[in-house]
Amino acid sequence: MSENLKTIKELADELGVSKNKIHYQVSKISSEYVVRSNSMKLLTAEAVKQIKENLGIELNSSLNSKLNTVKHQENTDIKGNTSVEGVELNSTLNSYLNSLKHQIEYLESQNIIKDEQIKSLVEAQKQTQNLLDQQQRLALQDKKVLEEYKAENDSLKALKMPSQETEFKH
Repeated sequence: MSENLKTIKELADELGVSKNKIHYQVSKISSEYVVRSNSMKLLTAEAVKQIKENLGIELNSSLNSKLNTVKHQENTDIKGNTSVEGVELNSTLNSYLNSLKHQIEYLESQNIIKDEQIKSLVEAQKQTQNLLDQQQRLALQDKKVLEEYKAENDSLKALKMPSQETEFKH
């Protein structure tokens, strides 16, 4: 593969997310940033950048390479070496963890706001349902009253009709 182009699997592995998540993000970006080669979709650097932004990942490529180096070091040497580079990586990882913590805090606050909005919408829905129930009851009462008036009107007409017939006979 070209260094500038990445497959969906490569990007998913790099970001630590599922391929489905990357597929979804690819569907949201402009198709001009996606190159088709055989039956594979290859992502340009701009596509990768947009996907990372959409996912809220603000990592530069050097940080990614350092994180990959750390992962590789952990896989090959469980005890790990503490060197000058390791200290630099730890500070990079700490800053990355801090940014993730801030993102989590932000998302939690957004979640609380959304919960409040859902609660108010549910309450509004209950009020609307109550109003609809009241309207249906009133419509039923109106229908009964109209039927009563109609029956009363018919009975009055029936009483009035014979008296008119008797007037014609006189």
